Amino acid sequence: MEPLRAVIVDDEELARGYLRELLREHTEIRIAAECANGFEAVKAIGESPPDLLFLDVQMPKLDGFEVLELIDPGPAVIFTTAYDQYAIRAFDAHAADYLLKPFDAERFERALERAKTRLGERRPPADLGAARPPGQRPERIVVKDGTRVHVIPLDKLDYAEAQDDYVALHSGGKQYLKQQPIASLEATLDPARFVRIHRSAIVNLERVARIEPYGKESRLAILTDGARLPVSRAGYARLLEAMGDSQGNRNSTR
Repeated sequence: MEPLRAVIVDDEELARGYLRELLREHTEIRIAAECANGFEAVKAIGESPPDLLFLDVQMPKLDGFEVLELIDPGPAVIFTTAYDQYAIRAFDAHAADYLLKPFDAERFERALERAKTRLGERRPPADLGAARPPGQRPERIVVKDGTRVHVIPLDKLDYAEAQDDYVALHSGGKQYLKQQPIASLEATLDPARFVRIHRSAIVNLERVARIEPYGKESRLAILTDGARLPVSRAGYARLLEAMGDSQGNRNSTR
């Protein structure tokens, strides 16, 4: 039987060394890669998908949840972190276990057994956006393009358009395709900043220059860069409400 392939992802060398030592007793597991940040992890996992993934949460460049967004589902994931506030989100993302540092060998063994059991189960892919706690909004979107990873800060996102099972993210005159339903993207965004103006379009409120009539009952949103987006009747109502709330918030701070 071929050994299980494991990838260790942690920005601390001591933490990687501790996991390496704990795994030394398990001849059925081979460490395929050790990664010090999220970019390295996405590259290593893409080149050679592992069975087991030991994943830190807070890391430079990409955090652990962003790594999971960018890789194909498959490995049994054990989060290893010093922060307990991510536990619920980790299990919502179908993690096999959540090891809170510092953990001992006995706790590690229990987590490893759970991960091995998980490998024999079939689970639906997690919606990592939905796994985010209510009220906690991302400040960036990560997109994998072949071997490259693009990080788009939300204040640089102009608008998003649905394209079947993908969304086309428009930022600074460039387009990035991400495999994610537009409804799932909408659920992660701050409704005070981003408005669903059409079943196929979400716009950054700050990029709307004006609204123009188009046809009998249709409208177009004209953005500051000249882009023209369709506005449905329901989308127009949401847009007016959001613009009113935004104006009210600005007035209240004066």
